[in-house]
Amino acid sequence: MADFFPRKTIAWEVVEDPTMLRRLSSSLPEMALLTGVTLRLYRAYVLSHGSPESGLWVGSTLVIGAVLLLVLLTAHLANYTVRHWWWRAPMFAVLEAGTEIMMSLALTAVGLEKIGSGVAELSDWLPGAAQVLAWRVLLIIPFTVLLAVVVTIVRRLLLAREHRSSTAQRVSDAHRAVAEEPPAPPA
Repeated sequence: MADFFPRKTIAWEVVEDPTMLRRLSSSLPEMALLTGVTLRLYRAYVLSHGSPESGLWVGSTLVIGAVLLLVLLTAHLANYTVRHWWWRAPMFAVLEAGTEIMMSLALTAVGLEKIGSGVAELSDWLPGAAQVLAWRVLLIIPFTVLLAVVVTIVRRLLLAREHRSSTAQRVSDAHRAVAEEPPAPPA
């Protein structure tokens, strides 16, 4: 009968609901949507408030945009194991590019989308859409592979340093320690 009614149970108070930011970063569609809108608005702002003639200005804005994209991608991927990244990263790239493409179409329709120093027209939209998708895939996929390699190496180094063979061993040790604790005195 003792198997059906264990003396020690898990303290459910320890389990917490994830914060709003964690829930947002865990959702693939929401994170891709947020990233796409943010990057397109950043691009619109930069093109309307800068000097596209300066090579340094163009380069720095491209780097800032790429870093923003990769930071938001990393924030999403950090919620999952490397094993799930193989489909999450390409899907993120497609959804993020799709969001940017739709934002670009909306901005072009109202005359706010720029190409260089001129205003974009609807005939410019399709070639721009293909370019956005290609650049996102070419940036996100190699970055994800590099990130997966780094994460795997660091994880293995940490496991070796702690003389463990897997993360499951630490979880098992923690459960064993809880099970071996003496019972609390009655209140």
